[in-house]
Amino acid sequence: MSIRFKVILPYLLLTLIVAVTGVYVVTSLVSNSLQERLTNQLLEAGRMVSDDFARQEISHIETARIVAYTTGLAEALEAGDRAGLAGLAQPLASGLDIESLSVIDRQGVESFYLVKLADGNYFVPGVPSGLEAMPIVQSLLLADNAQAAPRRALVYNAVIKKYYYYSALPIELNNRLAGVVLVGTSFDTIMPYLKSTSLADVILYDESGRAIATTLAGQSADESFLTAFSISEDEYRQVVESKGNIAGENFELESRWYSLARSPLQVGGDRLGAFAVILPLDFVLQPGAVSRNNYILLFTAAMFGVIVIGYGISRLLINPIYALVRASQAITAGDLTRRTGVNSSDEIGVLANTFDAMTANLQQRTLELERANQTLAQMDKTKSSFIQVAAHELRTPLTLLSGYTQLLDNKAKNNPDLQTISKGLLEGSVRMQEVVNSMLDISRIDSKMLKALPDKASLASILQRVEKTFQAAWDERKLKFVTTGISELPLIYADPDLLYKLLYHLVMNAIKYTPDGGTITLRGEVIEDDHEISLTVEDTGIGIDLEHQHLIFEKFYQTGEVQLHSSGRTKFKGGGPGLGLAIARGIVEAHGGRIWVESPGYNEETLPGSCFYVRLPLEAKRVA
Repeated sequence: MSIRFKVILPYLLLTLIVAVTGVYVVTSLVSNSLQERLTNQLLEAGRMVSDDFARQEISHIETARIVAYTTGLAEALEAGDRAGLAGLAQPLASGLDIESLSVIDRQGVESFYLVKLADGNYFVPGVPSGLEAMPIVQSLLLADNAQAAPRRALVYNAVIKKYYYYSALPIELNNRLAGVVLVGTSFDTIMPYLKSTSLADVILYDESGRAIATTLAGQSADESFLTAFSISEDEYRQVVESKGNIAGENFELESRWYSLARSPLQVGGDRLGAFAVILPLDFVLQPGAVSRNNYILLFTAAMFGVIVIGYGISRLLINPIYALVRASQAITAGDLTRRTGVNSSDEIGVLANTFDAMTANLQQRTLELERANQTLAQMDKTKSSFIQVAAHELRTPLTLLSGYTQLLDNKAKNNPDLQTISKGLLEGSVRMQEVVNSMLDISRIDSKMLKALPDKASLASILQRVEKTFQAAWDERKLKFVTTGISELPLIYADPDLLYKLLYHLVMNAIKYTPDGGTITLRGEVIEDDHEISLTVEDTGIGIDLEHQHLIFEKFYQTGEVQLHSSGRTKFKGGGPGLGLAIARGIVEAHGGRIWVESPGYNEETLPGSCFYVRLPLEAKRVA
């Protein structure tokens, strides 16, 4: 009999019995309990509240950006022109329907402040709001970073005597921090919206666990009512350290029972406090009485029947399946000589025979691949040895050639024709020495002999050497070389000579693939969280195909047709042995860093450009 019938016939009958029983149980006896449905509804309401705050934050940031980047506002703020600042900010507040707007200069002085009143009119108080002392404002001012991430907080506005949800954003002027803009929305607006979207009442808690607002029974302003819902510091800590809703308690209010669940309130990276969602216990109608004993007895009998029948059928299948499992485990462990030993004419027997044949083929292919890998490894070792030997053998004649060429150049000072020849010989020998040195470097990298000798190194000084090295190329090809943030970088504990080679090869690569008149930009910054230095070399060149981007760091790999490359070292699409980026990667890895490239693709007409990223630890890690 086919295994198909061995399985289908008995289980068809069993499935029919279980299905009929299940329909009866589901329709007559089983229903979700009130507590389960209520808990699910509380969880969903909690998610809606979190989503609403996230949407409010997005709205705040979009509004704050419009204010911060309004033409002339940053200039007026820095100049202390309060009248001009008000002339720009007040129409923005009205047009963007901002409920509370405060602009603070970089010294921490509030230069402009207004709020929207309940009647829709805007009011400019005659006294400071005190918002400039908020931690979210002070942290942005102390960071003194125009690109800092936004901050947000729940704050009691003492002037208006209301709670607001505020978002703070730095104001940028010429890549500097000019001040901070605060955009706020009152709880009078937020709380009804939370209730309408979550379909539940909501309580908000500050960072001490004190209830500060609620939609319950319309008593959000009743301090005694809010105090009754406040929680202790231990309870608050338990809530904010949780990853989801925490069930609170059931309570009675105005002769009606409610259930409450609390959750941390977090927006972006800021923990603002906590919130609770509340639903009445009769929110979900409880179904009719459920006979749990009948349910247990009925399904116990059904499952007992399934176990008995399943055991009998499994005896027909389990032994050959176990044989397949044991064979597959042995093969996974590397024993390709293992076979199943199953001999039957059903589908499992066919599967086992096919598995054995596949294993035999895999064993044969594995042997062939091992032999091929040994051959490739030997070829690669031979190639590396040849590069090392060739580089060492070329250094001696090159040294002689360079020396004699310098003598010839000294004697040719009064002979223009001879001087042209000697100069050409000197340039050729220098370039040949660079190729030989690159071959030696790649040989050290291949043999894991490239060692970083860390010392205090100034990237700014090293970059000056690189820039001076390519000065002739900048002038000849009218290339613009721009640096940003390098002079502000701290000393890095790394190998100065290897860092010079790293920047040399990255800048050389950018020169080769950037047309005349293009721009090469080198940026530097400190990644505080990772204790790293970030270097970025960006060009306005021809770009790199996506399919080539994972190959360009391999030695001797070159994009495009090599025979079409220019012979000049710093010419557009200039020639070379294809070792520069491989050496750069080896140097970065020797310092325990990372290097990668990003480019939209290759196009010599639109010039999408390429961007090489390097991350180096502030203190280099020696790589064995």
